[in-house]
Amino acid sequence: MPAVTVDDLLTLPRVPRPDVAVARPRPVRSITTAPRGFEGEGFPVRRAFHGVDLTDLDPFIHLDQMGEVEYAPGEPKGTPWHPHRGFETVTYMLDGTLRHQDSHGGGGLITDGDTQWMTAGSGLLHIEAPPEEVVMKGGLFHGFQLWVNLPRSKKWSAPRYQDLGAGDVRLLTSHDGGALLRLIAGDLGGVTGPGATHTPIVLVHATVEPGAAVTLPWRRDFNALVYTLAGRGTVGAERRAVEMGQLAVLGAGDTVELAAHPSQETRAPKLDVLLLGGLPIREPVAWYGPFVMNTRAELQQAFDDFNAGKLGRIPALHEGGNVVPDGA
Repeated sequence: MPAVTVDDLLTLPRVPRPDVAVARPRPVRSITTAPRGFEGEGFPVRRAFHGVDLTDLDPFIHLDQMGEVEYAPGEPKGTPWHPHRGFETVTYMLDGTLRHQDSHGGGGLITDGDTQWMTAGSGLLHIEAPPEEVVMKGGLFHGFQLWVNLPRSKKWSAPRYQDLGAGDVRLLTSHDGGALLRLIAGDLGGVTGPGATHTPIVLVHATVEPGAAVTLPWRRDFNALVYTLAGRGTVGAERRAVEMGQLAVLGAGDTVELAAHPSQETRAPKLDVLLLGGLPIREPVAWYGPFVMNTRAELQQAFDDFNAGKLGRIPALHEGGNVVPDGA
């Protein structure tokens, strides 16, 4: 990690440092540690948003760090067929390869540095699994999947995909060249990332050199989250310590500040973080399993529609059963 990098950061466009005399840094409101779990057919994940109130996350719903794991031959795993409705999934692969397929005939590969943006909208069936050649040889698997809520007015949008290759990501650096900023979606310092979003957000994968500090402009009406993928560092003007698997929720302000510890571990020689921000939707959230709606009745309808085949049919080569909405 990471899959997309450059040899000389000073060749990249720089994000201007905000005027610290007038810009207010965002304070750290909380730091939580992601518990470990398993997803799909058994691949390891860290539940990055565990224990954080949805109000603080809005418009985000869920974030899994997938891996980092080195699979032996025959070990790579994926997810079985599953439905989605009412939100968007963002799958970003740092290392490894996943093949995806849906009930509308879409499909393709997500590999090193690629991002797949799937708008589930009104609903579809979906599967993600390593290709046969990856299963046979094993290898490194590391990435994340983010769920972005849709407002009520767009929950019934037609499903769509955006396949963003590693070369599509906008590469920037901080004002002094101390950090590589991979802008996947949204605006950062006047530069716009390639991802087109229904809900206004910004998504950045940043790698900070040991000892370097970064101050980035941040929209005042967005929330701000910092998730540490690897390494050690600090967040906020108060320099709260963070390490791998920890999420910092920031308060109101104009800038996001982070710094890498001068001494890093050999296996994680730099600080790697995801920077997330979005315009809160501020609507009721009814979430159960693969559906994110506004009301309990809409959740029940989603399960009924899935079991009636209205979200699509699994291709003949793949057999699947019903999802039972226990507790929905």
